[in-house]
Amino acid sequence: MDHSPLQAPGSALLLVSHHLCPYVQRAAIALMEKEVRFERINIDLADKPGWFLEISPLGKVPLLCVRNSDGSHEVLFESSVICEYLEETQDGASLHPADPLTRARHRGWMEFGSSILSDLWVYETTQDRAQLEAKRQVLASKFATIEAELTRPPYFVGDSFSLVDAVFAPIYRYFDVFDTIGDSGIFAGLPRVKAWRKALSERPSVKAAVGPDYADRLMGFLKSHDAVLLQQPSVSAA
Repeated sequence: MDHSPLQAPGSALLLVSHHLCPYVQRAAIALMEKEVRFERINIDLADKPGWFLEISPLGKVPLLCVRNSDGSHEVLFESSVICEYLEETQDGASLHPADPLTRARHRGWMEFGSSILSDLWVYETTQDRAQLEAKRQVLASKFATIEAELTRPPYFVGDSFSLVDAVFAPIYRYFDVFDTIGDSGIFAGLPRVKAWRKALSERPSVKAAVGPDYADRLMGFLKSHDAVLLQQPSVSAA
């Protein structure tokens, strides 16, 4: 059996991660925004260690392992659950609005971000050009919906960084790599979305949520899936 990192001494919080996972990035961003001390360990999802399979109900990352003073631990799974736990238990800047109705709306937009990630999975892995174009149009439509919601820059709601921002930052990071392949036209005519994307890319917590080799790893992932995205011509000027 693989040696579990939970048995080693360390920080009270251990984030079990993968180099490319956008859901892990959400949790990492929230931890850094809260200025919480934590450790992070990356695993290979193609060769999951035994200790990981024992503690991950879904066999997915992220996991947040909460070490107790008596040596025991609890494991949280699902990025939204982890982020909500951090909001409820950790000091630092609030990442959710205080008003219950506004907070509920934010949770809805977080789910909207998750739907975009589902679309992106197909967009980046498909080997079918027609399916790529269909997903490109879906993504463009969803970002146009967001454009109408963004009225208080620089972040989702003004100067306060929120969990909605933590959800969308990893989404925009994908396009930092995709844009080196060609212009998809997905953000054409969406100045507020572009400005939000830029503001998020400059946030220290967002920058630190991935390693310096993220772009190379993502390109390697696209090549390993023989993604037709790699041959996608530019659609229009941004």
